Amino acid sequence: MAEQVITATEDVFEEEEFSIASQWQLMWWRFRKHKPAIVSALILGIFYLLFPLAEFLGTGDPAQISEPYHYLRPQVIRFFDGGSFSPHVNGLRPYRDPMTFQKKYELIPDEKIGVTFFAKGFDYNFLGFIKADRHLIGFSDPETLEKRPSIFLLGSDSVGRDSWSRLMLANRISLSIGLIGVAITLVLGIMMGGISGYYGGWVDTIIQRIIEVKSAIPTLPLWMGLSAAVPQDWTVLQVYFGITVVLSIFGWTGMARTVRGKFLALREEDYVMAARLSGSGEGRIMFRHMLPGFYSHIIATISLSIPSMIIGETSLSFLGLGLRPPAVSYGIMLIQAQNPVTVALYPWLMFVAIPVIIVILAFNFLGDGLRDAADPYGK
Repeated sequence: MAEQVITATEDVFEEEEFSIASQWQLMWWRFRKHKPAIVSALILGIFYLLFPLAEFLGTGDPAQISEPYHYLRPQVIRFFDGGSFSPHVNGLRPYRDPMTFQKKYELIPDEKIGVTFFAKGFDYNFLGFIKADRHLIGFSDPETLEKRPSIFLLGSDSVGRDSWSRLMLANRISLSIGLIGVAITLVLGIMMGGISGYYGGWVDTIIQRIIEVKSAIPTLPLWMGLSAAVPQDWTVLQVYFGITVVLSIFGWTGMARTVRGKFLALREEDYVMAARLSGSGEGRIMFRHMLPGFYSHIIATISLSIPSMIIGETSLSFLGLGLRPPAVSYGIMLIQAQNPVTVALYPWLMFVAIPVIIVILAFNFLGDGLRDAADPYGK
């Protein structure tokens, strides 16, 4: 009996707390019940926190070509030697397989190259302007870099470039394209959808016809056509922003439809009418009174749009129509995995697909959680 009274009292307190909670509190309570979304948010947080640390985490210069170490298998750091803590990697001796004529490498057990934390390595600019040469992991003796350019944690590619260091840079470039592209999409979608839904009439008709025409064009061929128009003499930075614009300028239609629908539903509400009577301008009514009413839906839509941008960049770069070397992205790294024979012989070239899959799944799970949280009163 006493337990029933305690349970009933707790339920009353929960109902009271629920009734006085703000919209954002309700959304947070609903979101934290979605465990996959919480885990996905933590994973994506780690990926984006690594943005400024790409060079620091790299074990070698990602642009350095080293023919003697091409198609090198991933190397393992051994932290103990004879029972004592002594991080090292073994030396390598190249040889030619007499059966396949494939170049391979064998470990030299007696040759141990010391590895240490916060080691001195190649020079880079931290945050773009702070000169630095320290790395999380590197050779104890900096002179070793003259003989062996990297530890090669994930092996090397066809010209001997360190795959781990390149993957760190690819994370930054591919994920940032997703963020910048969605930011442009967000601005265009809110502006076009807001104008369409608020004014209605012939303005709404024209904007909706534009959206319908655009939606009738297949996305990938449209991206490919526009990407092929990017001048070949553009710098890496210009191509980066060009591809970002290509991915985003035609990706705003989904956001515009969402915003339009919300504006059509809200424009006759009492608080909107009160804002008009008080003399508020149309821009203020749209973006200060109506737009905050569905921020949660916009956030959920954004989280589901970023994976499309990342996949778009990866696809275009993989097809040779996106970013071009010396830039590094997921798609550029996957170019070398086009040949099935190459993948069969050097499977570590496909390691880059793992973070792509993780990021896409994480964004989808996060989007599902945010979409549920956007309706905190739902079941």
